[in-house]
Amino acid sequence: MSLVTITTIILFSWVGFIIAWERISPYRKGLPFFRDGFWVDLVWYTIIQSYFLKILIFDYIIAPVQHHFDWSGLQVFKNWTIAEQLIFFVITHDLYIYLFHRLQHASKFLWRTHEAHHSGKEVDFLAGSRSHIVEIIINQTIEFAPIVILSPNPEIIVPIKALLDAMFGMFIHANVNVKLGKLKYFLNSPELHLWHHANYREVFHANFSTKFAMWDYLFGTVYDPGKKPGDSDDNWGLYYEYPKDYFLQHAFSVKRFDEKKLLRFGWFSWYYNLRPSLVNRIKSMWYKRKTPVVNMYPEPPKTDTGEDVEEKLISYNN
Repeated sequence: MSLVTITTIILFSWVGFIIAWERISPYRKGLPFFRDGFWVDLVWYTIIQSYFLKILIFDYIIAPVQHHFDWSGLQVFKNWTIAEQLIFFVITHDLYIYLFHRLQHASKFLWRTHEAHHSGKEVDFLAGSRSHIVEIIINQTIEFAPIVILSPNPEIIVPIKALLDAMFGMFIHANVNVKLGKLKYFLNSPELHLWHHANYREVFHANFSTKFAMWDYLFGTVYDPGKKPGDSDDNWGLYYEYPKDYFLQHAFSVKRFDEKKLLRFGWFSWYYNLRPSLVNRIKSMWYKRKTPVVNMYPEPPKTDTGEDVEEKLISYNN
């Protein structure tokens, strides 16, 4: 059995475990499994985006860099064991992620590559997959390029490192009520990270850690009030309206727009309601009865967009 097969089995087992854990001991009670944005996160971010970005990052970014430059002089890890290499790459990359994550919240430009990750009002194990294409390209290139280029065992380190990333990503976003006790000063958990996804000024510049919570404690960015953010949608996600469609989310990062105004255009209204219409048709076929097509994306109320949002972001940073 290959290592990739083993890590895949472990990953799917972990998914099943986390799903059961969320049902048995939820952090927010009553959160539905098929919550708002579930299919966008699963189909577009987890499956389609991950598949194509893996090809782009490994075959068209890392591979050319590896083959067009002479790296023979860098034999740093030649005599290191697999365990030593893994520990080194996990810790150093996690520190990088902490620093870059912190920078994304401080920079108006980089925030646009990260805001999608904070747009969900109902956070669960799958919510961590919602990340902008540019953010993934930057982070995963910096993560895996040193392993592929410098490690003598990339075929072992890469799948194990990727497995740990996925498992921790699901865990810290999971809707599970868990307390780690004194371990919380070292390892990250939903207890701290779910607060990072709350819509409060206090946490806009706090709880940036991914795997190791020690970074937040070391650099003074931890926020641990000992209570939960609340169950209202206003307590979670962004303070401004954000598109729910995968492509519109990426378009919104380039140019701010008001969906309500764009719905006046026939082509936009057709696209905007395309996926909800298809979902309703499938439901109708499944239940073998006619059901009215319901607009799953009702017209959003007039709210902050464009420069107003940017100005509010500046106020968050001050």
